[in-house]
This record gives sequence, C-alpha cells and structure tokens, in this order.
Amino acid sequence: MTTLATEPTAPKTVPPTTPPARRARPRGARGMHGGWLSYLILGFALLISAFPFYWTIVAASRSNADLAKVPPSLLPGPNLIKNFEAVLEEAAIGKALLNSFIVSGSITVGTVLCCTLAGFAFAKLRFKGRGALLTLTIGTMMIPPQLGVIPLFMLIAELQWVNQLQAVILPGLVSAFGVFFMRQYLVQSLPDELIEAARVDGASTARIFWSIVIPVARPGMAVLGMLTFMTAWNDFFWPIIALSSQEPTVQVALRQLGGGYVHDQSVIMAGTLLGTLPVLLVFGFLGRQIVGGIMQGAVKG
Repeated sequence: MTTLATEPTAPKTVPPTTPPARRARPRGARGMHGGWLSYLILGFALLISAFPFYWTIVAASRSNADLAKVPPSLLPGPNLIKNFEAVLEEAAIGKALLNSFIVSGSITVGTVLCCTLAGFAFAKLRFKGRGALLTLTIGTMMIPPQLGVIPLFMLIAELQWVNQLQAVILPGLVSAFGVFFMRQYLVQSLPDELIEAARVDGASTARIFWSIVIPVARPGMAVLGMLTFMTAWNDFFWPIIALSSQEPTVQVALRQLGGGYVHDQSVIMAGTLLGTLPVLLVFGFLGRQIVGGIMQGAVKG
C-alpha cells in the first residue's frame, strides 16, 4: 500500500494592518480661527467705536455740574429720566420724531425703488443714449448741493409747500449715488442668462424687475436703504430752511435744546440719545437683511 506524500503548506501571511490615512486638512482651514492678536485688534476697534455712544449715555444720565468735573465720571448717573423730561418740555421732540420717521421712511423707500429701477435700466437694458444719461447722472454728484438751495426754495415757495413735509421728501426721492451704486451692483450680481431665460418664457420687463431683479438686488437695496435712512435722518441743512419750529424734524428740534446763558449739556446729550436710538434700530434690522441676503446668495451660488 502506497501513501501519497503531501507537500507541506506554507503558513498564510497576513499583511500588517496599516492605520487609515488621515484626511488632509484644507490649506485654508487654519485661517478660519483668528489668533489672540486678531481678537485683541477687534476688541480695541470695538472699544473705540462704541465709546462715543457710551459717553452719550453717561452724559445724558448726569447733571451739567457732573460733566464739568475734572476728571468726569465714566459711570451712568440717576438723571436720565429727568433729562428726558426736560427734553420733552424744551422741544417738540415727540412730533419731531414722528416727522423724521415720515420723512426718512418715505425718502428711503422712494430712493431704493427708484434707484434700483434706474440701476437695472442702466445695467441690463439697451437703449439709445444710455451712456450719455449715465454720465450726466454721475456728473450731478460733482455739483455742490448748496448751489441748488435757492432755486429749490423758490420752487417749493411757488408750489406753496413751505413748512410742509413734502418739501423735504420730494427732493430726496432719487439720488445719483443710489443709481450708480445699484447699477454697479446689478452688473456684477445679475447674469444676463437669467434675464434671457425669462424673456424666452415670455416675461415682460416689469415682471423681470419684480420677480428676478429685486430678489437678486436685496442685499444691495438693504445697504442703500441703510445709508439713505441715516443720511435723511441726520440731515439738518435743508429741513431747517424748508421747515419751521412748528413742523420740525429731530435735528431741527435738537437746536432748541440747552437754551439760556449756560447750555445744559446733559439735556442736549439726552436729546441726542433720543435721536440716535431709531437709527440704531434701523441699522440692526437692515444689518440682518444684509447678512441674510449675502449668505443666501453664497449658498445658492
């Protein structure tokens, strides 16, 4: 009986397990977190920017004698409500706030809509004389506004609008800066292919403006609205010419504060604080719209 010889089998070698390769970290990931120097610079800039507003609160809550001390106190005092009452007694600040809201709101809405429409026309529509009209519009920015005060006052006097709010609202409904700003924004943000696709679908120019241009231009409109509101709210030169003390805006009403031989700086600062708070509220609201519009465009893009 023969037996078959079997060859010895070599033991199976198991390859050594290698740890999984670590995913390469993006090159720009380290730059997403600022170092201590960045936070230090930002904190210093925030302190410098916020200190004037904080000092306004401190001065509005102190007395005039406290403000004359050297060095002055840097903590708020107990006279804030008292100074607010003095502001209401010395000036028609309530009516002035309402008038400023009407004037600034009307100018902001009119400027944003008109300038967006004009900017869309200059950026995407083709018509004769477009370049000349744009050059003429930008050229008006070089004319000092003081040169137009006398003919503008003669016009509103002829229309019998003196001491009426429309005398301040209508001259500010359109601005050359707003037209140029929205034109430049739409040139960069609104692709021609989107408008051509809407044309193919049978959309009219008005439909394109309301359904396509306005959603795309929302961040730019928010920036223009914020700048326009702040400019209209802080305007003093033209309202004091066109309006009287019976129909004042906030800036005209603040001129009546602190009367007498010795100006009460605490009352003036209290009125300034009342006139500043609405601007901060509008800035906070439109600031959210700006950030939201930019982030939405970044996600869709």
